Amino acid sequence: MLRQTFASVIVVGAGPAGATAARTLASAGVAVKLIDRSAFPRNKPCGGGISYRVFRRSPYLERAFGRIATHAVGRLHLEGPSGESTIIESDEPVALMIRRIDFDALLVSLAVEAGADLITGAEIVQASADSDRVVLTARDGRRFEAPIVIAADGVHSVVAKRLGLNRGWPPRAMALDMMEETPRTLLRERDPSSLWVAYGYDPHRRARKSAAEGYAYIFPKRDHVNVGIGYLLSHYRDAIGQPPYELQRGLVSTLSTRGVLTGESVRTNFTPFLVPVGGPLSRPGKGRVLLAGDAGGFVNAFTAEGIYYAMVSGDLAARAVVDTPEAPSGDRLARRYRRSSNREIGAELRDSVFVQRYLFANRHRITRIIHNANRHPLTTRAILEYAGGDRSYSSLRRCLLTRYPLMALRLVWEGAKHLATTSIVSLAHFFAEGGEGGAL
Repeated sequence: MLRQTFASVIVVGAGPAGATAARTLASAGVAVKLIDRSAFPRNKPCGGGISYRVFRRSPYLERAFGRIATHAVGRLHLEGPSGESTIIESDEPVALMIRRIDFDALLVSLAVEAGADLITGAEIVQASADSDRVVLTARDGRRFEAPIVIAADGVHSVVAKRLGLNRGWPPRAMALDMMEETPRTLLRERDPSSLWVAYGYDPHRRARKSAAEGYAYIFPKRDHVNVGIGYLLSHYRDAIGQPPYELQRGLVSTLSTRGVLTGESVRTNFTPFLVPVGGPLSRPGKGRVLLAGDAGGFVNAFTAEGIYYAMVSGDLAARAVVDTPEAPSGDRLARRYRRSSNREIGAELRDSVFVQRYLFANRHRITRIIHNANRHPLTTRAILEYAGGDRSYSSLRRCLLTRYPLMALRLVWEGAKHLATTSIVSLAHFFAEGGEGGAL
């Protein structure tokens, strides 16, 4: 339990990271203010997919999810740059589809029920810190102060910028995601039991060696469908000559022509947004301030999944506060948070950056991975067990290296070339080259 030094903690941003942090703090008996510029429920652009491992990590959610509309899926339709495709199926659901307007409001209600004080309509525009406190100023002039702040205020975190924790993301570390969430009465997917994902998606199907540095997706919800297309911001600026909604409308039109979708794009449901995909900040905290969720870069660079990692980072930030009973001196609190986040999700998020860069460097690698995926059912099963929460990430890595010894050699080889440092990149290399017999 915290000493009296911690009269309160402020959490800025009530998305999945902030609401989870607030719930963890309040459940531990810490006085916490949860501040957001919006009132809930509120719309939030997002694909809206969560892997089932969230229930193992946060078991309280299983009962809570009964309050909102959800849709479980256990099939992945994976497509490559030239239209090649494969279907990967699981006997059990591996992903749960939600609408952020419902999900975020649910997480906020759980935080409030645990004892958090919710303050809405407060857009933080200034932040300062000294040896004893952090002071936040809202656009309307209100001031908030506390000994510790957890900033979960998104990809453009004002707190991180004002306090010098992150001056901004480079274009290579950002993805521009363009999506719409439309009722299924107006736009319907062909297979509501599948996630449809295309990597290296190029609407023009241009012949070139490198893959388009982006993706397209269809995520079915219970009463809606999310359709979107995204590119690394640097690639979008350099190689894509169309405005965001023109790309979106073209995607929906193409998929409707192919019979993957039925219906037309709805402009009023379209929202572009930015996602940090360069991996977590090397220092997601400093002094009395910790960064969680998108503010700290906790997003999978290859899948662009952020909800699960946001919740984990929010919980770990809160636990770092609870587990630091003395007044924080220097970066002791931030170091505790950095160690715990690195231990639980740091390796897989760093892996995801290497995988993204490795695959997008050559479109044929994506094609070969798709062609070879079904040739290795045990590996696919291990990955599905991980997505479903029945296998830890460290266990998955050990399994892959044990099952495929040649991958260990590739791991050393790729590391020596400074192209990769992890087993998941070796797995991508392994699949791309066709299995154990592939040449180094």
